[in-house]
Formats: sequence, C-alpha cells, structure tokens
Amino acid sequence: MSETPKEPKVDSTLSKGLAILENLAASQGSKGVTELSRELELTKSNTFRLLQTLNTLGYVKHLDDKTYAATLKTWQVGRSSVENLNLRAAAAPEMAYLSQKTGEAIYLAVPEGLNVIYIDKVESLKPIRSWNPVGGSAPIYCVGTGKAILSSNFEQFREKLKGQLARYTDKTLTTLDELEADVQETCKQGYAFDRGEFRDRILSFGAPILLPDGEAIAALGISLPDINLSEGGEDRLGRLVHHAAESVTQKLRQL
Repeated sequence: MSETPKEPKVDSTLSKGLAILENLAASQGSKGVTELSRELELTKSNTFRLLQTLNTLGYVKHLDDKTYAATLKTWQVGRSSVENLNLRAAAAPEMAYLSQKTGEAIYLAVPEGLNVIYIDKVESLKPIRSWNPVGGSAPIYCVGTGKAILSSNFEQFREKLKGQLARYTDKTLTTLDELEADVQETCKQGYAFDRGEFRDRILSFGAPILLPDGEAIAALGISLPDINLSEGGEDRLGRLVHHAAESVTQKLRQL
C-alpha cells in the first residue's frame, strides 16, 4: 500500500510575515499593530516583531502616527514578476490574429498609475488609421484597454480617480457614477468600448488579461477611426478582443 504524500512544511514565521505584507499591500491606508493582529489573528507582540523585520528590510514603513504601510518595494517586486511573465511573447499570436481579422491597430497595454502604457502594437493596415507609439500613454478611464483593466480592478482605483477625471472630448466620462456604470457594462458584455473619449472620433475596444486571482495586469486593444466601424462592427470587434485576451489569460495560468 502506497504511503500518503506528506504535506510540505511551511515556515510559520515567514507565512505570518507574508500575510502582514499582503494585508498592507491590499489596504487603501495604513494600519496599526492592534488592527493587524486582530485581522490576522496574531498576537500583538508577534505582529510588532514581524513589522519591525519588514520595516528593516524596506517592505513597510513606520509612519508618524505609529501605523504601518507597504512601501513601493513591494510594488517593485510584483512588477518584476509581471515583467518576467514576458507578456509580449505571450500575447504576440493573439495580436497577430486580431490584426489579420480587423486590419486595425492592435495594442498591448499595462497599467501605470492612473494611465495605461502601450508596451507593444501591430500597425493598422488601413489607409485611414489611428496611431499611438509603443511607450505612449493614455488616461486609464478614457481608452478601451484602460477601461478593460478598470473593469477588473475598479475598487483599487475608485478613490484614486476622485477629482482626476479630466475631460478630453465631449464623450469623456467625468464623474465616478458615469465611470462605474460603464465598468458594469464592460463586465456584462466582456469588453470595454471607448466611444471617442480620449481622442475625438477615435474608437477603441479592450479586454483584460488576468492573473489567476482575477487581477488585470494588462489588456489587449483594437483602435480605429469611427469612419472604419461598419454596421454591427461594435459587437464583432468586442467579441474578438475578448476572446483574444481570454486566450492570453489562459496561457499565463499555465506558466
């Protein structure tokens, strides 16, 4: 009779320290020892000792009001992990497919603060086309790729977007209520649609690329002048970009 495989040993101190770090990284603000110990069911002395270690290593900072917050070092480690996934290589076949099917400009974008950064693209094949350079950026709430990312991460962005919704065209969404309704519609249909909200008469469609926990780390997008959109084309392009992004998401789950 074969033996039951033994469960791998987990270092309890390390796991508790990581639980504290994850809690602070997910928090909108700082937290004190008492709050953290209660939420994580740890003793205050253990929580304080682990916070001191994380502070010494640079992962958390001790604020003047005696609370603690995660530092950018946590973000930097996470960002390095995302970059190591090699999103460009993973998304390249899907971008080529979208280009073949639409002939329009295809983009791969990642979030950067309250913007998206275009890290790869396939040029449009049409005589009348939209254009953005690799390395270019756009407000996250105005374009298809950005709104696709918001649809999965809206709670993380809600407070940060307050007072930041500048108007670029007469179609720009400039209130959180409008943006939240748009996010709900994106979640319902599976793709985001920019109706010329950043650049007049330039439309874009986007769908998120997700990590296994549901966080959007990137998005695929199709961008085109409104004159190129045929009747019934909105749903067609939306479905195409949705299926392409879902394909990339599935690849990431296998890495």
